[in-house]
Amino acid sequence: MIPDVDDALRALVAEDLLAGAGATVAFDAPTTEWAARRTGPVVNLFLYDVREDLARQRQGEVVERAPDGRPVARRDPPRYFALSYLITAWTSHPTDEHRLLSTLLAGLAAHDELPAGHLAGSLAALGLAVPMSVASPPGDGRALADIWSALGGQLKPSLDLVVTAPLTPARRPAPPPVTERVVAVRERPGPRRPHRRRT
Repeated sequence: MIPDVDDALRALVAEDLLAGAGATVAFDAPTTEWAARRTGPVVNLFLYDVREDLARQRQGEVVERAPDGRPVARRDPPRYFALSYLITAWTSHPTDEHRLLSTLLAGLAAHDELPAGHLAGSLAALGLAVPMSVASPPGDGRALADIWSALGGQLKPSLDLVVTAPLTPARRPAPPPVTERVVAVRERPGPRRPHRRRT
């Protein structure tokens, strides 16, 4: 599921939001060593956190049916996971980085979910919306300064993007349909009657 989200984000950023900008889209950890190796403008989407969205948890099961209506498989409802990305722009000039971030912010804020046309793999097969939000206050005590410190890099302007993607549990084959009825009848034993001896 994560590679499918990466592919959708790459398409959204490269083909829609920054088309013609000449920036490469990467998904690397923005360490000092990585920054020293890069060449040319780069927009980097670093996946730094994955956790289940328990508010979307559902009970029960989903039944998949054939065109004739008979059940063919059963599975648990999808589980949703919040994927948090740290988005940064890397160029030779801070003003250019700010322009890229501004374009990304405006474009991402215009979408409440990943565009269906960019979904592929498991995300497309499910046919469910994939919500996303940008620049929301970080929850659960997450601090971007701590992330930069852990990466060993210098604090840099960034956008926080959260994509909430469904993960489909494995399918279980449905039991075979009932094709015949078997009715068994047996005599129910009653109470024994006392035997009277004739005199």
